[in-house]
Amino acid sequence: MANALMNGASFTFLLCASAMVSAELRYSIPEETDLGTLVGNIAEDLRLNVWELSVRKVNLVSDEMNQYLQVNADNGDLFVSERIDREHLCRQSLACSLSCQIVLYDPEEMHSVTVEILDINDNSPFFQKDEFSLQISELSTPGARFPLKSARDPDVGTNAVNTYEISPNEHFGIKVQSRRGGSKTAELQLEKPLDREQQATFQLTLTAHDGGAPCRSGTARIIIAVVDANDNAPVFDRESYTVTLAENVPKGTLVTTINAKDLDEGSNAELTYTFTDHVPQLIRELFRLDSQTGQIRVEGTLNFEKSSYYELDAQALDNGSPALTAHTKVIITLSDVNDNAPVIHLISSSSTVQENAQPGTMVATIRITDLDSGENSTIHCQIPKELPFTLQKSSRNDYRLVTHEGLDRETTAKYNISILAWDNGSPPLSTQRTILILVSDINDNAPQFTQSSYYAYVTENNTPGSSIFSVSALDLDIDKNGEVIYTVLDSIRDQRSVSRVVTINAKNGNIYALISFDYENLKHFQLNVQAQDSGSPPMSSIATVNIIILDQNDNIPKIVSPLILNDSTSVEIVPQSLYPGYLVTKISATVADSGQNARLSYQLLELTDPSLFTVGVLSGEIRATRSLRDQELITSRIVVCVKDNGQPSLSSTAIIFFSILPNSTVPPYESSIELREWNINLYLIIVLGSTSFLFLATIIFLVMLKCKQDRNIDEVYRSRFCCSDPRNLDNAFTASSNVTEDPRYVRSGHSEGYRYPVCLSPESSKSDFLFLKPCHSTLPLNELSILQNSTRS
Repeated sequence: MANALMNGASFTFLLCASAMVSAELRYSIPEETDLGTLVGNIAEDLRLNVWELSVRKVNLVSDEMNQYLQVNADNGDLFVSERIDREHLCRQSLACSLSCQIVLYDPEEMHSVTVEILDINDNSPFFQKDEFSLQISELSTPGARFPLKSARDPDVGTNAVNTYEISPNEHFGIKVQSRRGGSKTAELQLEKPLDREQQATFQLTLTAHDGGAPCRSGTARIIIAVVDANDNAPVFDRESYTVTLAENVPKGTLVTTINAKDLDEGSNAELTYTFTDHVPQLIRELFRLDSQTGQIRVEGTLNFEKSSYYELDAQALDNGSPALTAHTKVIITLSDVNDNAPVIHLISSSSTVQENAQPGTMVATIRITDLDSGENSTIHCQIPKELPFTLQKSSRNDYRLVTHEGLDRETTAKYNISILAWDNGSPPLSTQRTILILVSDINDNAPQFTQSSYYAYVTENNTPGSSIFSVSALDLDIDKNGEVIYTVLDSIRDQRSVSRVVTINAKNGNIYALISFDYENLKHFQLNVQAQDSGSPPMSSIATVNIIILDQNDNIPKIVSPLILNDSTSVEIVPQSLYPGYLVTKISATVADSGQNARLSYQLLELTDPSLFTVGVLSGEIRATRSLRDQELITSRIVVCVKDNGQPSLSSTAIIFFSILPNSTVPPYESSIELREWNINLYLIIVLGSTSFLFLATIIFLVMLKCKQDRNIDEVYRSRFCCSDPRNLDNAFTASSNVTEDPRYVRSGHSEGYRYPVCLSPESSKSDFLFLKPCHSTLPLNELSILQNSTRS
């Protein structure tokens, strides 16, 4: 039988034009069809090539909990995948169908598929009880009717209960009534008057037949008892009662009041109202009939979407013996109210979208349904206007969520898109659903350093391998696109590679020294650091790091005049020349450090005669404090200490022997090595002193000229820094031949010098010598920047 119905299956193809290509396919199949049974070929019906189904990722979307149908992507066949029981799926509804959507992508198409489920006669009629009784008064007249228990059949249409018949007898016949909706009821009709004395009981067989092919049937036994008494049955004032209710009426609302009258008197006229057996238990839970007053009230919650029409069979029974009854119908029609908010279904969705997605890129497909009817089911939908997304309507209740402007992950990494849907009811009902869309990153941002250039100050004699500075770059991208790698761009300066001097941690930007710096050989240098991300293609930026070496007190002062041999020297003195303040000799020393570390002071540690000599703390001049007296010692020994102003202070000492010569024009030469070399030392001192004097005069002239040019500099910085300019720092590896040094600090053993910014020391006004010191060694970076800006202006 199923095959026969299958051969009669048909389909309808409707093509609709809309914003998104769509079509509607209709098929029909009988219930209980075997699994794998072909319903139809969607590729053929949609006029598509079979290969498009797999390439475009055909997908079957259904609102049903069970997936009754499936599509074969290889050949386009739509086939049955689960057992279909029409009675379970649609119960007693005449129309029964399965609805689903066929979705194709790239380009997107959505087609509606409706499969009508045809009923087959797979259920027999049955009665709730195999036997039931009737009491009929012998006074009943021919033509009187008595309702019988109705048979049930889960099938519908012609397969449902079609007719009733009763076993042959001479007193009773059967009368079949058709109800609204196509159901059948049976009434026992008296055809011949009864005589209880002749026959008190009847046993009849009631048979219910359906209209299927082949026909199915069910039976029940009727036991009729003929009684004598009450001969007036109740009569209702109406054959039927019609009522219209709103579906949202509260419990206890009065629906209507049924009313019947009995012409008998006494107990035979006392009536009891009840629902007949035709009223299902489900309806009894919704409506309650007061047995005494006949009032019908709402007992449960009504729902127009479940059922909009109810037909209640009521009866009035008197208290006679046997009881007589009257029957009536109460027809209740529900009117729809807007009590269902729209429901938002997410058919398909992309959880992420690239930030460079073009406007019009589809993000999600949305369907909105409303169980109400009429204007209450008309739906409107929107999302916030400030979002870079928009909704496009593709069919009556289907929408596409697409981008309408560019995205930027660095500005907004995710969007919580609130979809608001509301109906046309009064008042309107609405619902809201939020979709989370993540914006995936692309490499569109280069790493950016916190500064374009940095200044790092490193004290000389640092430990090789120690960190001297750190740079940092921020990349707004994430993951690999935001992973920053630091490198030092190698360069050659003064025949030396930067990569051999410093290195950098590629992950955190820490810069490490590979060598120990010596301020006396290298005062500053410059390197370029590159920050590059790991994106494809990679992006990078460069920052300049200026490494400035700070001096450390690591050089011991050296006495250069008078000439020291084996830590001692000799000086000859003519006795008559000694007088208080007489310059006996001058100690000149130099040191390789600078600044305070190069500021020297002199003191006498030991003296043969403490009252004879004194030394200038800053000048190093040894002068006589008194004249020689007769019988004085002919020799005198002093120990001179020269120390710098560093922390901690470093010093050197020398022993000077003073020989008191006899009063003569030409001093005799001593036989010692010191006396033989005295003339040579004297000449060297004279030459060195002359040269130093000329050089010092030149420096003083240049300093005064420079100070005159910088009078426009702010008084605060001019008083503190005099004529220095940090911009005069040389390149990290460039040495200059223009030496600017204190004539007292001659560098012995060095043939090359360096250019260094200097200024007048406050101590210059306290001595005969001009002291020079580096202006930047203790200058903070912020004051250095202020000075640079002032000098430029």
